[in-house]
Parts: sequence; C-alpha cells; structure tokens
Amino acid sequence: MRTLCASTLIGEFFVIGFAGLVAMQLTDISRATIWIVSGIAMLLSLLLCGMLTRPGGVQLGWALQIALIASGLVVPTMFFLGAVFAALWWTSVHFGRKVDEAKAKFAAAG
Repeated sequence: MRTLCASTLIGEFFVIGFAGLVAMQLTDISRATIWIVSGIAMLLSLLLCGMLTRPGGVQLGWALQIALIASGLVVPTMFFLGAVFAALWWTSVHFGRKVDEAKAKFAAAG
C-alpha cells in the first residue's frame, strides 16, 4: 500500500505547486498567502509519504484529498483534479491493501 499511496502523494505535490502558480494569476489573494497554504499542503503530501504505515496516516491522506477538492474554490480546475486524485487515493489504498495481504500470504506459505 505504501508504494501506491506514496506515488499518489508525490503526484499531488506537483499538482499543488502548479495550482499555486495558477492561483497567483487567477485571484486577488496575496502571493504570500497562496504560497503559505500551498507550501503547507506540499509539505504535508511529502510528510504523509513517510507516515502511511503509522496510525492515522491514511486518514490524513483523506483530509488532504478533501482540501485538494476544496481548493477548487480558488482554482476551479482543482475540483476536477481533486476528484481525480481522490479516486487515485482510494484506488491506492484499496488495491495496496490487497497487495499487502497477498504478499503476507505468499511469505507465510514460503
């Protein structure tokens, strides 16, 4: 699960950065505010890569997905991209757990 989820989070890192650049052009929000919010979200996406196996890691990932969708209030395209990444997150968690279970069964059998 960790590999799939971390891949999704790294993709989100770049999307958040690009969304920050777009937000600077589309809104009257100060650049400092945009980069503080974007920077925190980017940092969270990187930190979550290492926290996925800890309690609450996946739930924090869901919170990031909700925030990504909500960022569509500033950059409307993010409604779509946030939904795409939420679907990728669900897929990563769902199938990642299945892969982990299959690995555990294989290791126990061998």
